[in-house]
Amino acid sequence: MTAFFLGILSSLTTSAVLLALSLLRASRPLWWLTAACSWFNGTGLRRVYRRQSAAERALADDIAHARWIKVMAGRGNILTRDAFAPLWSGDLSPASVQILLPDLRTPSGSWLDRRSQDVSRFDPGFTPDLLRSQIQANTAYLAQAVRSQRNIQLHGYDLPHTCRVIATDKVAYLTFYSDDAHGRNSPCLYAQAPGLLYTVALQQFETAWANSTQTLTTA
Repeated sequence: MTAFFLGILSSLTTSAVLLALSLLRASRPLWWLTAACSWFNGTGLRRVYRRQSAAERALADDIAHARWIKVMAGRGNILTRDAFAPLWSGDLSPASVQILLPDLRTPSGSWLDRRSQDVSRFDPGFTPDLLRSQIQANTAYLAQAVRSQRNIQLHGYDLPHTCRVIATDKVAYLTFYSDDAHGRNSPCLYAQAPGLLYTVALQQFETAWANSTQTLTTA
């Protein structure tokens, strides 16, 4: 029993060290070491991008080869950029695309406004209503972009603003938001299936999807 717990502790310690190194350096030579460790402990972690924005090129490639796609975003800016453009133009047609954006019907003082307050503490240009207006603009953009595509669903969710999940049938990009940085400047974990992190990402999405209270549009 002691050996069993020591083995678990060793795996967790090794993962923590490698994750810390990846965050500090975010260099490709360390990715193979991260992947080797994740294979040993079953986490499925393959890469760590120091900033979420640095993962967009790889994300575009994974979307191009996906059979299905699930997205849970905090405001949805990524959905209006190049990585997702082939979906809206019809150049790509996966079997299913499920998108979750924050439900703007949440009342004043909700978690959405608390997140806005958190961001305004480190970004002086972030006004109290800016987050809601950005979500509204992105929702309107997507509603127009997917209006003729039956395989794309856009829902609203009313849950704390804690992370961003983009998952396909093969990989997941998982970003945990902090109180002192924009999501684009937060570290992004890249996990492959099967693995613990990939499973966690899907569970996070499915929980939010099951509790989404409004279908913003179903094309």
